[in-house]
Amino acid sequence: MARQNYIFTSESVSEGHPDKVCDRISDAILDAFLAQEPEARVACETFATTDRVVIGGEVGLSDKAKLDEYLGRVEAIARNCIRDIGYEQEKFHHATCEITNLLHAQSAHIAQGVDGSADKDEGAGDQGIMFGYAVEDTPELMPAPIHYAHAILKRLAEARKSGEEPTLRPDAKSQISLRYEDGKPVEVTSIVLSTQHEREDQTSDDIRAIVEPYIREVLPQGWITEATEWWVNPTGIFVIGGPDGDAGLTGRKIIVDTYGGAAPHGGGAFSGKDPTKVDRSAAYAARYLAKNVVAAGIAKRCSIQLSYAIGVSKPLSIYVDTYNTGEVPEHEIEAAIPKVMDLSPTGIRKHLSLNRPIFERTAAYGHFGRAPDEDGGFSWERRDLADAIRAEI
Repeated sequence: MARQNYIFTSESVSEGHPDKVCDRISDAILDAFLAQEPEARVACETFATTDRVVIGGEVGLSDKAKLDEYLGRVEAIARNCIRDIGYEQEKFHHATCEITNLLHAQSAHIAQGVDGSADKDEGAGDQGIMFGYAVEDTPELMPAPIHYAHAILKRLAEARKSGEEPTLRPDAKSQISLRYEDGKPVEVTSIVLSTQHEREDQTSDDIRAIVEPYIREVLPQGWITEATEWWVNPTGIFVIGGPDGDAGLTGRKIIVDTYGGAAPHGGGAFSGKDPTKVDRSAAYAARYLAKNVVAAGIAKRCSIQLSYAIGVSKPLSIYVDTYNTGEVPEHEIEAAIPKVMDLSPTGIRKHLSLNRPIFERTAAYGHFGRAPDEDGGFSWERRDLADAIRAEI
């Protein structure tokens, strides 16, 4: 029997965190290539440090003559991302930081295992395991600690960018500890918030006065109590931030990107990878399936694992865990899943309409628990498969 009474903690980081700056640049470059060619192959990594950004990896286009033209746009894309995030520091400024572009053509040996042909389905872009998860903690069917850790930082970013809070700066981290009673979140036991700010004469108390109203606005009524511990900028001054304060790298915040540690995570990161890479697309499919299992009322909590081999089109295994909350045995859900969705890389991309420029928006505040967009963004958050899953059981 799963524990019903406990405290669980998750953290998030803002769009200005050094690692998230890199995720944003990598996904913006991915979107640019997909906008030009929906079947583009992209594996883009970004590194950022003081006054410098380095971009590398592999890209593939059917029209190889245009590759140099598209690669020439990479520097402008990176500067636009840095400007939108809000970096205009002396040692990390969108207009003056040095940008090195080392992207090159995709390996033909990798391409031959991935690309389909008349007599062979498209294979997975790599081996690996991917997990999806859903739980009834929130209306979005996300674990509450990570959901609200994201929400706090997103709200503070809105206040910063609107000019409502002009002394806040882009780099920030949040952490929420939630007490669960009878399996449901009921109280915030501690709040940790560290945010970059403008002036060295601003104290931790000054920053708390700025951020506390937004935190209270975001969290459900009654969750903050007199016993809640507040730790706002606990180390004191946080003026030097972003890549100037700490180096960043694409793909280092995989737990922030998913479920905040409330569920397993596979071996791969998401950002900078086109949807033939099952690290990304199959993780989205697994979330989509787990969410629809819970939305169908089949379980209150559900984790789904998928596994793949490079060049092989079908998943090698499907594993479901409902944590003793399911209405039916897990093996029945496992049998139903391939009947309602084609889990080949091609099938996933078609079902979720992933061959479009929808990925830059995923780079901060989580890949899951977001509302589906009209243009197809966050399509894996739809609940349109619930009836089909239930009908197969």
